[in-house]
Amino acid sequence: MNPSRNLFVIGPTGAGKTSVGRRLAAHYGLAFLDLDQEIERHCGVPVATIFEIEGEAGFRQRESALLDECSRREGVLLATGAGAVLDAANRRRLAERGYVLWLDATVEQQLERLARDHKRPLLAVADRRGRLEAMAARRGPLYREAADLAVAGAHEDVAAACARCIALLDQHWKRQHAA
Repeated sequence: MNPSRNLFVIGPTGAGKTSVGRRLAAHYGLAFLDLDQEIERHCGVPVATIFEIEGEAGFRQRESALLDECSRREGVLLATGAGAVLDAANRRRLAERGYVLWLDATVEQQLERLARDHKRPLLAVADRRGRLEAMAARRGPLYREAADLAVAGAHEDVAAACARCIALLDQHWKRQHAA
């Protein structure tokens, strides 16, 4: 167990980090932060624009800086971007500053959930399946390394996914409350 006041949600694109994260934050009385939304708010432009201008490397630098800032706060649920785990320093920060929940999703689930989503720069390719499989192969071990608790994806609605996560978190997360 990783005792902490913070809950960090990691996982692949389309796993439900934002949707489930919002509900978990409300349930546990935590402030909700979505790292991609924080980046957009801080930069004043969509993530896709950052990718266009600065490339993935520039985006990852911004992501790491804001992950550092957001993860220092107390009493937050931070939903990270899917690639935040690529940086070893990010994984270390997450492990040191909060309890890390890995929401997993299969490539099939991702394809189904993201079928109409065309905003994600890394998925703007002809072979989405191939891209998602490559991302899963590279990131899966990193999610596993960073996670205190893993929750496999299921074909269920957000409410059911949240209920499943809450049941598991209540068993495994030794939550520290503010003094």
